[in-house]
Amino acid sequence: MSSPPTPDGVKTPMSLDAVNALPLAAFVETLGGVFEHSPWVAKRAGSARPFDSQKALHAAMVAAVDSASEAEQLALLDAHPDLAGRAALAGGLTEASTGEQASAGLDSLTPEEMARFTELNASYKARFGFPFIMAVRGADKARILAGFEGRVTNSQEEEIRRALAEVAKIAWMRLPALVRPAPTGKLTTHVLDTATGCPASGLPITLWRLEGEGRSLLGSFVTNADGRLDDPALAGEALVSGIYEWVFECGVYFARSGQTTAAPPFLDRVPLRFSIGDPEAHYHVPLLVSPWSYSTYRGS
Repeated sequence: MSSPPTPDGVKTPMSLDAVNALPLAAFVETLGGVFEHSPWVAKRAGSARPFDSQKALHAAMVAAVDSASEAEQLALLDAHPDLAGRAALAGGLTEASTGEQASAGLDSLTPEEMARFTELNASYKARFGFPFIMAVRGADKARILAGFEGRVTNSQEEEIRRALAEVAKIAWMRLPALVRPAPTGKLTTHVLDTATGCPASGLPITLWRLEGEGRSLLGSFVTNADGRLDDPALAGEALVSGIYEWVFECGVYFARSGQTTAAPPFLDRVPLRFSIGDPEAHYHVPLLVSPWSYSTYRGS
């Protein structure tokens, strides 16, 4: 059983309640592809139902892999295709793998890049006995090549552990297409003026979502007397995995507050780009700013 299609043919993710209610065979049919060609992972995780979050579902699947035999773990690793390998060129990848490799530009390599990937795939597999595995969705070719080069010197034990961790990441990024997360996540911010030691009140902020080469405006806000927003910028089902960007209009704030700045101001519009990978979590992305510096961090 798969998710029901919408009128345009696109499958919609199932709710957690619906997933919990599936007979085991339908549960495996729905989630069997989350771990590449390894439906046994979903079958073993199914006995841990009910799940109250996407995170709990994923954790049960990872636990099934962790408790599997070494032979099963190695077979899981070997089930993955080479990056930009023969299967990709021949159109023999799963739908999920095809989309993941395309998102990283691996379907449009130059001849020189293809030769480099072919060389690295061969040398990695000769050393470890299974394909190089990396969660490439949203990555770029430079980061993938750096991953190849940084991991080829690992020991066999280290690399099996690293490859299984990448498999878990791939599964995590596949789940949202099949199962809706629990609507528990939210995005907040807090702006502090480190020059005055006070909250930055009245600072305009916009929030953007990046999609491919474009971006869309999600909201415009102004900080309150505490330097915060009155409500989360995004919450519940509005918060989805992806790449976001706050844009803080610090030049407007400094001009309004009467602080001395350079001409033109050293800091004016400050963008902060960040990723949300767990839409069930609270992402607090604050800004600490002065006319001459800024910093940020993942808060709670």
